[in-house]
Amino acid sequence: MLQQKIPATVITGFLGAGKTTIIRNMLMNANGKKIALIINEFGDLGVDGEVLKGCGADNCSEDDIIELTNGCICCTVADDFVPTMQKLLERDERPDHIVIETSGLALPQPLVAAFNWPDIRTRVTVDGVVTVVDSAAVAAGRFADDHDRVDAMREQDASLDHDSPLEELFEDQLTCADLIVLNKTDLLDGDGIAAVRSEVAGRINRKPTLVEARNGEVPAIVLLGLGAGSEADIENRKSHHELEHEAAHASGEGHDHLHHHDHDEFESFALRLPAITDPAAFVERLRAVIEAHDILRLKGFVDVPGKPMRLVVQAVGSRIDTYFDRPWATGEKRETRLVVIGLHDWDFAAVVEAVEKAA
Repeated sequence: MLQQKIPATVITGFLGAGKTTIIRNMLMNANGKKIALIINEFGDLGVDGEVLKGCGADNCSEDDIIELTNGCICCTVADDFVPTMQKLLERDERPDHIVIETSGLALPQPLVAAFNWPDIRTRVTVDGVVTVVDSAAVAAGRFADDHDRVDAMREQDASLDHDSPLEELFEDQLTCADLIVLNKTDLLDGDGIAAVRSEVAGRINRKPTLVEARNGEVPAIVLLGLGAGSEADIENRKSHHELEHEAAHASGEGHDHLHHHDHDEFESFALRLPAITDPAAFVERLRAVIEAHDILRLKGFVDVPGKPMRLVVQAVGSRIDTYFDRPWATGEKRETRLVVIGLHDWDFAAVVEAVEKAA
């Protein structure tokens, strides 16, 4: 008898949308399903993996969580993702379901396409692509086109491209989705949620299911078991780069056939800081640094003297959430560790100095 394919769920979404919280909740409510988790983070410090390993559920063990920190998974499919999947499938006890959390900068299309590789397609299928959206950010116009500003800039420099890299990334993640989770709806009223629904639906031609979520609370039964077989439908989920290539080819214009998803517009760094005696004051200082330097994302762990548990810090723009997730383990070094992500044109030395001073 042929062995049934293992379903895999790809969870994608922009920086700080709440992917890790959703996965944490899912692992804690998996109803006995054995889930293997592959996490891809932007930056050297595996914050998301550490948060998930501290969830306390059976699916949060070291063996079940695999971290890829060598770069964006969409750019390292052959070098990292495929070998990782092969090792996972060679285990004596195969998982019931595989969940892959992409970094907030990843294009999901190359990853989904990788499930058509010969060594994988006979054993694994993409159960569904779940795109997590920060509803509050969308409601604030973070990804909306500012036509007046674009027109004004075009008058100054006609060579400028009107499409923001962040906007393209956001739309590409929506385009690839089978299920879109409108997260953080608790921050909006009914009119705000309706506006976000309209904004998201207006950016894609496909019609994936939209569900609303508060604090990443989405039942596992909603996320798993979609049965989409997304890898077989990849031609209907093309990214901006792929569509531009097709248009150029059709028009006969010269075009580079080797597209690379370039993350040069983003930079990240990791810092180790001293213990923080007043977390509330630290958060307020961080908020000022984030606003002054236009930091996209900040996350990590804080050592609070006198507290047996480590404090998790998660910042998206000026919104900062903190909570104690687990006790410091015996023999584990207590320290404050943060990852900071921003655009490439920031003053790197000034940002590092500002974060260090905030401690």
